[in-house]
Amino acid sequence: MPHSSRRTVISAATAVVALMAVSACDDGSDTGGAASAGTVKVAGVTVKKDKALYDALPAGIKKAGTVRVATDVPYAPFEMFVSEGGKELTGLDYDLGRAIGAKLGVKFVFSPQKFDGIVPALQAGKFDAAMSAITDNKDRQKVVDFVDYSQSGSGVLVAKGNPKKITTLTDLCGAPVAVQAATNQLKLLTETQGHCTAAGKPKIAISTFPKDSDAQLALRSGKVVADVLTKPAAGWTAKTADGGTAFELVEDPKAPGGYHASPNGIAVSKKLPELTEAVQKGLQALIDDGTATKIFAKYGVASIAVKEATRNAAVD
Repeated sequence: MPHSSRRTVISAATAVVALMAVSACDDGSDTGGAASAGTVKVAGVTVKKDKALYDALPAGIKKAGTVRVATDVPYAPFEMFVSEGGKELTGLDYDLGRAIGAKLGVKFVFSPQKFDGIVPALQAGKFDAAMSAITDNKDRQKVVDFVDYSQSGSGVLVAKGNPKKITTLTDLCGAPVAVQAATNQLKLLTETQGHCTAAGKPKIAISTFPKDSDAQLALRSGKVVADVLTKPAAGWTAKTADGGTAFELVEDPKAPGGYHASPNGIAVSKKLPELTEAVQKGLQALIDDGTATKIFAKYGVASIAVKEATRNAAVD
């Protein structure tokens, strides 16, 4: 799903409040400004430089010692500010970038950039790469290369304990379900109505809301049995709302990244193919040793992590 069309996550203010719960139990590593070159600690794991990967970097990157990374903040749980009104960054993309940077032996320096200006800025040479939950699609591949690190689709949020024992989308047939209006998630529920009818079940009683926070309120009050939103947002909300006691994320083994999932990728300038290669190998190393899984789990979305760091794997 395109980043710009799926901003159905918790608000920036809620993200900051929820972030406090994660920050309070963080691993003590730096969460602001530029990531440190060399050894860093992320999600409880110490990540060290791989000399072979460092040696393979473009000469300009090695000389600068940095990779300039564009990111659109906030978009929980991928990128957030540590405190409201502050400039220090945190989030899944930020932590993963710090870990990849440490593996490559350079700093990943993140700078906020409006989403629609990220790709043009990469083309203009203002940045070397971008990490901002960007959907890898064929149109964007014409101007940037992607190293894919997650699958992002729609997820189902239910009350803690999953009292209705919902495990798949069709379990929502005949039940009242909340969703934000004018989203891909509403389209998904509308499509599911046909599956309900084919299975001889009543249709989903869909209730739309202007904001997902309103849909969550309906779920809290028992007016609906589920809220359908992006899976990363659902996982983050389940982990942080009321300290993790309010909601639960439904995990459908047939849709680990969420329903209608698309790959999210680290976008890299086509002028820097050696950097793309190094990032892909660095990410794969973090996947292989389990570090990537721990970073994703820190933000409640371990299931959306890929098992292989693919390149330009768009599904459109």
